[in-house]
Amino acid sequence: MINIIQADFNHPQVLELLRLHLQGMQQNSPAGHVFALDLSGLQQPDISLYCLWNGEHACGIGALKALNTDSGEIKSMRTHPNWLKQGVARQLLEHIIYEARQRGYQRLMLETGSGEAFEPAIRLYQRYGFVSGPAFADYVKSPFNQFFQLDLFNLAPDLIHSTTTGD
Repeated sequence: MINIIQADFNHPQVLELLRLHLQGMQQNSPAGHVFALDLSGLQQPDISLYCLWNGEHACGIGALKALNTDSGEIKSMRTHPNWLKQGVARQLLEHIIYEARQRGYQRLMLETGSGEAFEPAIRLYQRYGFVSGPAFADYVKSPFNQFFQLDLFNLAPDLIHSTTTGD
């Protein structure tokens, strides 16, 4: 049974996904260009971390950070290697978009890297209507990072739905 809920920061499988995420970002990004949040960074009041579970297995995580009353940022998207190409990232992205709309955000933004390791995520974001945009918040544009944004008002109301079954 698929279930997307608020992540339990004490659960070993959630901690493993966070470790994998940070390790992957360090391996695929130049020094000084890793903006992934660690455990303490994700435990801030303006960030909601979600975990997709399939039964007893934590399959992926994704976070929504409030930037202001109108905008949010996607952070820390990661699918466990055992669950790649099974729709985990798609479901998490749909859930985050749904949550952003529920909060009344007009725009959803994200920063990501360049190169082969980032291409599957970029293709996913583009399939959902994300387009290139300017740097935002405290980010500084570089040859490595890319910025994307999604106008949430342009989405059909029934396009995105929540798969949450608990809080």
